Amino acid sequence: MKILETTLQQINDLDKKSMDAARLRLNQLTKPLGSLGILEELAERLAGIYGNPYPTIGDKVVILMAGDHGVVDEGVTAFPQEVTAQMVLNFISGGAGINVLARHAGARVVVVDVGIAQPLEHPILVQRSIRRGTWNLAQGPAMTREEAIAAVEAGIEVATTEIARGATLLATGDMGIGNTTPSSAILAVISGYPVEKLVGRGTGINDERLAHKIQVIQSAIALNHPIPQDALDVLAKVGGFEIGGLAGVVLAAAAHQIPVIIDGFISTTAALIASHLHPKSTQYMIASHVSKEPGHRILLDLLGLHPMLQLNMRLGEGTGAALAMNIVEAATKILREMATFSDVGISEVNTHSES
Repeated sequence: MKILETTLQQINDLDKKSMDAARLRLNQLTKPLGSLGILEELAERLAGIYGNPYPTIGDKVVILMAGDHGVVDEGVTAFPQEVTAQMVLNFISGGAGINVLARHAGARVVVVDVGIAQPLEHPILVQRSIRRGTWNLAQGPAMTREEAIAAVEAGIEVATTEIARGATLLATGDMGIGNTTPSSAILAVISGYPVEKLVGRGTGINDERLAHKIQVIQSAIALNHPIPQDALDVLAKVGGFEIGGLAGVVLAAAAHQIPVIIDGFISTTAALIASHLHPKSTQYMIASHVSKEPGHRILLDLLGLHPMLQLNMRLGEGTGAALAMNIVEAATKILREMATFSDVGISEVNTHSES
């Protein structure tokens, strides 16, 4: 608990002076005011995050947390639990979607075992397992409160290690067969929305299994009585180890003044947990995209985040976040590399007039 408490104490507001300076420069660049839209808003916020009106992106890292879920025993997913371990090996060998897109963005992928059911050994797999999968949340709490804290702290420690190694931009990714079920449960508890409005098809289940999945989540919430105002209680009773780990990644990024790009439904559920542990952590979050999962847009609205991409993706792994890395870096280059009116002797009045 000490690691979590220390991290929360380190999270502050963005640097307003750097944001003011960045805004002033943006308004002097050779373009009509605000014509680069959200890219300008992002550039200004990045200046505030880094405390530098001319921020530079260095090392980029996708932190992919993997864990299994006891609730798969209820038949809520189309894939067997063994696929989690199999996909982790695929991540390690570099053959998954996230590996391709991370290479494209010039980012490293750090894969973390925070609770995979099948023991795996590999030199580049980060071993932070809390337990070999959560318990079945349909039969009782998914984990203890102490395990929930341990999962969050595992994410904090992994992210802090990567930041110490030079990471200046983090992204979240997940792997865990069945993890849309705990994510939907967390969202339902915290938002108060009806479960049936939040639950999607995950790995591609049919109508019958979707109805069953909704019923399982409703029953689990009724059984476990998670407290909406206590994020750790919600995580412990209906969550997952990788969700807790990703919440820790978000908190560590905020504590170290590093932007963190949030991926899809599971990653954004983790961001929601982080925001309830420290509301100011949302200032450091950047939403990459909106997925096809129906609860994802609700999550983004709750967090006040605006996604940059809409590509009908629902893979997870950090794929949307990796795609967004180039946009984030582009925003910083606009601030540093674009000429001002005075640099090139162009009249601001003429550039602002209509053609």
